[in-house]
Amino acid sequence: MSREHHRRGPTLPPHRLPRLPEQKSAAPSPARLEGFNSAPAETVERALLVCCRSLRWAHRLAEHRPYPDLDALLAAADEAAYDLTPADLAEALAGESLTLLPDGAYSAAHTALSAAHAAYESRFGHVFVICLDDLAPGEALDEVLAGIRSRLTNDPEEERVLAAEELRRLARGRLARLVRTFEAVRDEGEGDGEGGIVEIQGFRAAL
Repeated sequence: MSREHHRRGPTLPPHRLPRLPEQKSAAPSPARLEGFNSAPAETVERALLVCCRSLRWAHRLAEHRPYPDLDALLAAADEAAYDLTPADLAEALAGESLTLLPDGAYSAAHTALSAAHAAYESRFGHVFVICLDDLAPGEALDEVLAGIRSRLTNDPEEERVLAAEELRRLARGRLARLVRTFEAVRDEGEGDGEGGIVEIQGFRAAL
């Protein structure tokens, strides 16, 4: 994992804070990776960049297909995440968006979260990343605010280690949902004579 400090520039504005999408999702069947394995490499790499914004990470996972099951794919994703260089990690962090608020959050919550994000980015040079897959949506706001305030006390080296680990966890959850999307698109396209997936539409929203 990386220990290089990276600066991203000015803090992102509060309007980047709409709602927090549902992150939990049932995993696909271990045997159902046909769509992911057979899709064109360019399509797969583009979709993988939604899971982790590192070109090297996405290329490595696409290049090493086919995977026998989801566990093998997630293990490969973990290994690729652990092998990210400092530049790869900086690239991935630069592509992340601010954590979003749930529907119905009151204005004071927007203000508090915006201020916390600004303080974090000012200190560490990139947006705060945290995996919320194991939390109910109603618990997300408190977890994000507590996480930012706690991690603001870290030194930059400690925080880069934690940010890299959160990116790895985020990528795992997104990847499981991505595979499910590939299989759904493949099922819809069966029988059209084209063979495999030519294009994935709407995968970004599905993650």
